Amino acid sequence: MIDLKKVRENIEGYKAICKNKGKNIDVEAIIAKDDERKNLQKQIDDLKFQQKKFGEEKKYDEAKALKTEIQAKEETYQTIVEDLNKELLKMPNTSIHPDAPIGKNDTENVVIKTIGEPIKFSFEAKDHMELMKKHDMVDVERGVKLAGARSYFLKWDGMMLEQAILQYTLKKLVAKGFTPMNVPNIVNPEALQGTGYFPGGEEDAYWLERDNQWLIGTSEIPVTAYHMDEVLSEDELPKRYCGYSACYRREAGTYGKDTAGLYRVHQFMKVEQVVILPEDIAMSDEFHRQILQNAMEIIDDIKVPYRVLQLCTGDMAIGKYNSQDLECWMPSRDGYGETHSVTSFLDFQARRLNLRYRDKEGKIKYCYTMNNTAIATPRFLIAVIENYQQADGSIKVPEVLVPYMGKEFITTWK
Repeated sequence: MIDLKKVRENIEGYKAICKNKGKNIDVEAIIAKDDERKNLQKQIDDLKFQQKKFGEEKKYDEAKALKTEIQAKEETYQTIVEDLNKELLKMPNTSIHPDAPIGKNDTENVVIKTIGEPIKFSFEAKDHMELMKKHDMVDVERGVKLAGARSYFLKWDGMMLEQAILQYTLKKLVAKGFTPMNVPNIVNPEALQGTGYFPGGEEDAYWLERDNQWLIGTSEIPVTAYHMDEVLSEDELPKRYCGYSACYRREAGTYGKDTAGLYRVHQFMKVEQVVILPEDIAMSDEFHRQILQNAMEIIDDIKVPYRVLQLCTGDMAIGKYNSQDLECWMPSRDGYGETHSVTSFLDFQARRLNLRYRDKEGKIKYCYTMNNTAIATPRFLIAVIENYQQADGSIKVPEVLVPYMGKEFITTWK
């Protein structure tokens, strides 16, 4: 949960954070509720002390009368705690990185770097769906028949190219010291609440009602929650993981938006970087830079034009301390499309997950966490296929992926 002590130290500053993130939070009411909780806890403690004293003095009737009063106050206390916790789960991070510009929404994000020039074709370029259908790489019609809108089959070189990209990414991250993990795709609600997706993200997630479990929208969820309720040693930190998984999103509220092709689908694959750190701002900033650089290197290696955006306050979810997006050039959109994101949370997720560590002096502290989309397909396939198309309709395989594909060009399997 949010550190209310930190909020109390700078109430006006925290109100500004809420405003800049577009969150309508009644900070004073929450502080007052916490004061009520503290006062009631003191009353209960005092009554229990008095009850014990009556027992020692063999004043059993007085002790019995206090027991009834204590039970009533404890019931009230429990109600207050439950109400307070519901409010705390809606409260944004107590810090925002100084690099994050103040803004209302994604239109106020700032482009901080552009790498590579959008390709200019000497022929009439095709979009990824035309190319993939030409080479029998995708079947959307049967996907929709079996699973509804935004469903698809990847076939032949469509599947092989996806696997090549995923495997290249995994190999690169493992070489950098990341522990690869194939994670559960179904998790308990505590994992989603702990990572900050709940409350608020329920409409975009798939619920398995019978078991009260949920399909993950990113392996960030199980990987970050991997050490939930644990106390790590500072000597173990930082921990670097790369989670590999299928991901599922309902895309609630996006109907009519990006419906063509494979840009916005319900099921996709991702390799996610997750880092768990000690409470150290400088170290957090450095590892944030590193995992961003890792994602940029993967795009650089595959040689697709892209740009880096610094997210403004209004486009950052409640837990985000610092966040950037990577957008790859997609010729069919005549523009850039988001393919990656990197986010630091400081202790926001760790407090919700009860993820802690013991420092060298023996003090228990909350960890810092961060994550990054190292790669996500099939969206990244759009950029690769469209940028590498040739005049004869074939698709050149990026040089670093040739060993995984076993060919330099995608034509047909026949």
